[in-house]
Amino acid sequence: MPPMKKFVTSVSSRSFRLLLAVALVVMPLHGWALPVTGLYSHRVAVANESDGERNRAFREAFEAVVLKVTGDPRWLEHAAVQSAVANAQSYVEAISYTSQMVPVEQVPQEATPDNQGDAVNGQADTSQLDENLADQQPANPVPTPTEREQRFINVDFAQNLINQMLVSADIPIWDNNRPSVLVWMVLQDPGGQRTMLTADGNPEIISIMQDFAQSRGLPIIFPVLDFEDRRALSEDQVWALETDAIRQASARYGADSMLAGRVYFTAAGQLVGLWQFIFQDQVEMFDGVDTSLQSYLNAPLNRITSNLAAYFAITPEAALREKVLVRVDGVDNISEYSALLAYVRNLGLVESVATTGLDGERIELTLSLIGNAMQLNELIALDRGLLPVGGAVAPDSGLLHYRWTR
Repeated sequence: MPPMKKFVTSVSSRSFRLLLAVALVVMPLHGWALPVTGLYSHRVAVANESDGERNRAFREAFEAVVLKVTGDPRWLEHAAVQSAVANAQSYVEAISYTSQMVPVEQVPQEATPDNQGDAVNGQADTSQLDENLADQQPANPVPTPTEREQRFINVDFAQNLINQMLVSADIPIWDNNRPSVLVWMVLQDPGGQRTMLTADGNPEIISIMQDFAQSRGLPIIFPVLDFEDRRALSEDQVWALETDAIRQASARYGADSMLAGRVYFTAAGQLVGLWQFIFQDQVEMFDGVDTSLQSYLNAPLNRITSNLAAYFAITPEAALREKVLVRVDGVDNISEYSALLAYVRNLGLVESVATTGLDGERIELTLSLIGNAMQLNELIALDRGLLPVGGAVAPDSGLLHYRWTR
């Protein structure tokens, strides 16, 4: 099966041939986008570098990669994925080993004296033992270590092989250009005191959510909560999940979606709360109750990640293939042209691109899509590297008109 993405460029003039000769250099891309990296790589802790431990790590890493690439844990139960997991080593492209110091859990000592002495009233006489132990204590006792060295294996998988496996099983693939999620949270203690979630005040919550984001390839961002944020949105407004206020306060971040939550820490140790997910024109509300902080936080994150994956992921073999003409203004030098081609090439829906027109600062591209023009427009809207000319784009017209802003 050929690679999912192919890049074919055709030219109709001598100037374009010269332009394309230098367009092979991929320009760094900057902007509002939050592209996800490392989707096809994963790190696993190992006990040693034996073959058995390495193969176990390959299987664990493979499942983690499939979860990131598809965005939905239900695909891990698919027969094709289960079969591929058993043969995970055949998908490996490269490996490397690293070491890192990690915290050590304190293990209670289990020293049992050989001579317990005589029992008095059902209790052992330990006075002589205590004296002997005191005599044996070193003058400068060695402190118990709090860290130990942990070995890790870093596994890189072949993207094209994993994609081919997923495509052949009709499993949707989620492109690495993913919608960002801005998180607002208010916490209430048993005494009724409410506070905004902050990195300084709630590092455990931030760490749990960041770990989830990394494991699922979900770009999560948090508000800085400066004077502008606090003036725009109060604790009580987040607690009430006031949609309009949350939208307005989030505008400065350019986030593609917003997750607002309130959580009440009860005196009995329960976490009780309500969540609101805002994506495009849709507002979804759902509650949460748990006794574990990690599972309480992972539940809404898992829910919205699966929803976003269902919206943006595509099944190439099942999707309609379509050609669309894209007109781009504002490309006035070779560097910008190179950057535009690199950007278009990396869009998940684009199978091939042909340059079909050049007129001053305007370029026309014909794109062959695995999907349709509406999906392409929504994918481009996540990045803001291309802005619609006139404020709107009509995919049904067969022409998408943008301005290059990088």
